[in-house]
Amino acid sequence: MTPFPVRHSDAPRILARCRELVRPALGRAVREMHPWHAEITAYSFGWDGNGGGQGKGVRQALAVLGAEAVGAPAREAVAGAVAVELIHTFSLLHDDIMDGDETRRQRATAWKAYGTGPAVLAGDALFALAVRVLAQAPGSAGPAAVRLLAAALDDLVRGQADDLLFEGRPWTGPDAVRPHEYRLMAERKTGALLGCAAGLGAVLGGAGRSRTDALTAAGRHLGVAFQVVDDMLGIWGDPAVTGKPVHSDLRRGKKTYPVLVALADGGPAAGRLGALLRSGTVPDDGAARRAAGLIEEAGGREAAGAEAARQLERARACLESAALAPEPLAELLALLAYTASRTG
Repeated sequence: MTPFPVRHSDAPRILARCRELVRPALGRAVREMHPWHAEITAYSFGWDGNGGGQGKGVRQALAVLGAEAVGAPAREAVAGAVAVELIHTFSLLHDDIMDGDETRRQRATAWKAYGTGPAVLAGDALFALAVRVLAQAPGSAGPAAVRLLAAALDDLVRGQADDLLFEGRPWTGPDAVRPHEYRLMAERKTGALLGCAAGLGAVLGGAGRSRTDALTAAGRHLGVAFQVVDDMLGIWGDPAVTGKPVHSDLRRGKKTYPVLVALADGGPAAGRLGALLRSGTVPDDGAARRAAGLIEEAGGREAAGAEAARQLERARACLESAALAPEPLAELLALLAYTASRTG
């Protein structure tokens, strides 16, 4: 156990330090893009000065802390941090199109602001740029880093495919999506890139296989927790904080973790919830509110919170099993706690 305290309240400071370190290199990379793609990317990051915002930067922080945790200077991880931030933005651009989301961070998504074709192209350009940035990383770790990113990307698109396919499956019955299927999807769709971020920091910092694997595994568990918390916020979060319309996942018929574990409960509330979801009336405001209440009554909210806590504990165990530098380890643990309690 690290002697440094786990300072949940320090997480915003840790995230800000990592963003400040990475931001110049990220800006230089974006300026290398086609001007049109660079404009759409700047809009997505909130760099145009008209609202929005780049987000908290959890992935780039994991890369920086991953390098520091294996005893390397933070600067060694900058290329990895830039690459994962570009890939994350690529995934958001395409994800918003696939989900039909019209707002993100309280303003129009890129496809609504620029059109579907331009947003798709900008996402493709971000994908290509991320690989190039990582391949050109100083030192000899570039090829290993690219292999790690390629594996994460394969998982990411597999997870996204499963997420989309889940929408076409029934809510109940033998073909319904089960909670264990959801966890695997979330580990791929969200956990793969978080794990890749932490692992890239280790690889670029010169770490061996065992510490790289431990950091990668921790990030993947964090990703499942992150996705489950995100699902909870999609039902019970404050739209003014989350930047997403209330009950948007319920309206779209997305198979989110609180819904799936609620349906698996088998009690009276689960039965009423299943009937309501099968009726196809959830896009109605009143029906969405009733569904949210039934999910909570059937234990979906409590079970989702417990799953997030369980995944975070597994992430902690992965980190503490490796020989990591004490202070960066404490900062990584602070990010875990921060993720569990986030409201947006």
